[in-house]
Amino acid sequence: MPYKVLVIPGDGIGPEVVEAALHVINAAAAKYGVDLEIKIAEAGDVALRKYGVAMPPETLKLADSADVIFKGPIGESAYDVTSLIRMRYVLYANIRPVKNLPGVPVVKEIDCVFVRENVEDVYVGAEYKIGDVAIALKVITGVGTRRVARVARRYAEMRKRKVTIVHKANVLRVVDGFFRDVALEELRGLEVDQMYVDAAAMELVRNPLRFDVVLTTNQYGDILTDLAAQVAGGIGLAPSGNIGDTKAMFEPVHGAAFDIAGKGIANPIATILSAAMMFEWIGRGDVAQAIRRAVEISLEKNIKTPDIGGRNTTIEVGKFIASAI
Repeated sequence: MPYKVLVIPGDGIGPEVVEAALHVINAAAAKYGVDLEIKIAEAGDVALRKYGVAMPPETLKLADSADVIFKGPIGESAYDVTSLIRMRYVLYANIRPVKNLPGVPVVKEIDCVFVRENVEDVYVGAEYKIGDVAIALKVITGVGTRRVARVARRYAEMRKRKVTIVHKANVLRVVDGFFRDVALEELRGLEVDQMYVDAAAMELVRNPLRFDVVLTTNQYGDILTDLAAQVAGGIGLAPSGNIGDTKAMFEPVHGAAFDIAGKGIANPIATILSAAMMFEWIGRGDVAQAIRRAVEISLEKNIKTPDIGGRNTTIEVGKFIASAI
């Protein structure tokens, strides 16, 4: 049976970086005999203008039947697409690996994995305005914390058996304290430390190698992973996976970057590395490793986009990486 993959190109630079990644996905699938059934559908700002909804019913139906969703960045309608997918399919763990790559100028050496809770916290969208007061609810549950902590444990057991829990329990004593306490219980037997989110931001710049697996809440993870990506050389290199029990979505960390859309200069590496994570999730670690090695070859040969010192276009980089697999 083929793996059903729904591809959503997205907005801004999304169609360009996804096209480059599809060259890699198709080359890797062909070489390693992975049977993929790929369907492409619209969602995001373009769909909103065209159909009046950011996530058209036909796209949602395809998402329901897909094993995995591979998505480009979404613009202003991200909550109606990205967050909808995360919530609808309970993709509760956001995995964001951060690692230096050859031939890329960096701030500091870094090699860690962020495991970010993905369907709770203030991002549940429970916001209210009463007169001159605006309120947002921060929701943390024991069930949600336990399941994402178990994912962090799995990654730690594959790496150095070390987890840093990032929170702000000195101020948010109930919600963040609850997240911390439940996580500590789930991570017994590992080397576990904890850090306030502001201190973690400082340490990511000062001494990023102190981190290996980082477990944190939704909002803190969203912010810290962008910072970590820049430490590693730029957000154009940062992949991510949104993982649930039976379905997953893979996407670059970066946004739609409308200012450079259509210029052919967007860096496709984050999207291509997200494709590697997709193959890993379906049980083909060998294909994932082949893609990562092809990315390294591209960088070593200086086949890269201008943001990291190259002269190549988005599609040229994608095609070269596909040929290097």
